[in-house]
Order: sequence, then C-alpha cells, then structure tokens
Amino acid sequence: MTTRQSQPAIVATGLRKSFGDHVVLDGLDLDVRRGTVFSLLGANGAGKTTTVKILSTLLRADAGDASVAGHDLGREPDAVRAAIGVTGQFSAVDNLLTGEENLLLMADLHHLPRGEGRRRTAQLLEQFDLADAGRKPAATYSGGMRRRLDLAMTLVGSPQVIFLDEPTTGLDPRSRRNMWQIVRDLVASGVTIFLTTQYLEEADELADRIAVLDHGRVVAEGTAEELKRRIPGGHVRLRFGDPRSLDAALGVLGQASREADALALRVPSDGSLRSLKTLIGRLDDRAIEVDELSVHTPDLDDVFLALTGNPTNEKVTAR
Repeated sequence: MTTRQSQPAIVATGLRKSFGDHVVLDGLDLDVRRGTVFSLLGANGAGKTTTVKILSTLLRADAGDASVAGHDLGREPDAVRAAIGVTGQFSAVDNLLTGEENLLLMADLHHLPRGEGRRRTAQLLEQFDLADAGRKPAATYSGGMRRRLDLAMTLVGSPQVIFLDEPTTGLDPRSRRNMWQIVRDLVASGVTIFLTTQYLEEADELADRIAVLDHGRVVAEGTAEELKRRIPGGHVRLRFGDPRSLDAALGVLGQASREADALALRVPSDGSLRSLKTLIGRLDDRAIEVDELSVHTPDLDDVFLALTGNPTNEKVTAR
C-alpha cells in the first residue's frame, strides 16, 4: 500500500503553455521525491518561472496534468495552495513594515491565532538571524536580509513544498552561501524544495536531482554527477614518481596521453567506480606504482552548453 509519505511531492505529465504563438512549455514531465531539492536549470526564457507559476496555481497550463503534495492541481487548487510556499525572483517584503510586522501580517493571512502568530514570528526571526533587526523597517535591510525575510514569510504557514524561483539572484557570495545553508536545513526537516536557478554552482551544491530545461522541454535529468558523466572530456590524471613508472603505465594504458613537463598521464574516463576499478586493476597487475590519482569530470557549465547549445539571446550565469 502506498503511503502519503512515499508519494512524490510533485508529479507533472505533458505540461504545455503558450503565449500567443510563443511556446513556453512543450510537454514538460517532472517527478520530484519528498524531502529533496529538485533543481530546474535553464537560461532566461527557458520556461522555469512559467513552470513554477503553473505548479503553484498562479497560472493555468494549456494541457497536461500535475499534482503537488498529493493534491491534483486542477481539481484541488486550494489544497495545493495550503501545502506550498513560494519565494519568487522579486521580494514580497513590504518595505514600510518592520520584519516582525511582515511576518505577523503573513500569520494573519494564514489565520493563525494571535498568540501562535507571535510565537511563530519570534521563532522565524531567530531562525533566520533577524531577531536584532525584527523591529527595524524592511527598507533598511540589506539584500541578503531581505531574501531571508522573504523566505521566512514563506515558512509562516509551515509548507510541505517550497518553490524557490532564483532565490539568490543579486546576492553577494556570502549571502548566497547563507541561503544555501538555510535550504539544507529546511530539507533536513522534511521540506521539499523546488529550486530554479541560473547559477550552475548553486544546482551543483544543493540539488539531489537536476533537470535541464531547454525551449520548454526537459533535455536531461539526473544527479549532478550523472549529468557530468554524459559529457565527453572526463579523465583520470595519474602522477608518477619516476619516468620508468610513467613509461610502463603508458605501455599498459594505450589511450593515455602524456602531460608536457610533468610525470603525469591523462586517461579518458567517465569517472565511474567501475572504470576506476578497471584502471587501478590494470596498473596493479603490472605492479606499477602511482604517486597520485585524481578524477576530473566536466562541470555543469559543460553540461549546460552541450545540452542546450547556449542560445545567444539567453544568458546563463555560472558562479
């Protein structure tokens, strides 16, 4: 028997959306496990924000089916809204209110009793390191503080699924890493995160699974490592202590190439455990000593460029 906890957090089949003659989503399929970070990676205009708007009931798909937190998007939109939180590209913080007042407003919108709303507000201000700034106007907050407050407001209703649509755009590196830790803590507590981002490093750091979106279609999906292994260019670098060992290895490993001015070889490899075991076994059979072994695989920049062709009218930021 399938329990609610074992059901996927998000399932989408054949989602389509067009604006006039412009096709934004062209048969999108998604399957997101509960308690994980799922990242939708794509350039500007690839359809990321449209996907979030449809799955969060802000926009109706032209075709296709979807369920979020076990609720059908078309038949149970109110139940979906009650189970989710959304932090968009642009902050929903009211600059005229203090941080505390913004959170209390959200508590009122969620119909929390007054006492519970105040307790929840104090808890979130502490959790997001905003307690000292809680009674200051949000207009005085830095960009990182505003994004933390924005996410805290999303959490007032204790959502099961949170949609983070490019949540760290415009943040400095320190603020971005602080936000990453917040995301990790949320997932550890059982929350499902649906993350869209242009930052390839962000997807690499956070996501349990990544889907690459190109012109409204998922062109690849898997873990970061699985996606990297799909792209040619991976290799194992072997460094030796003396020329004799290097020459012996070169004779055993026919496809290896020698690095100039170094006692090192590069051996083409997909970086998988099986290929590494085979390589090490061949060297061990000949008692060839290796001083250092390192695995080099393509990064997500390479994956993205190979899978999407990096259209010239769209921008991807790799940081």
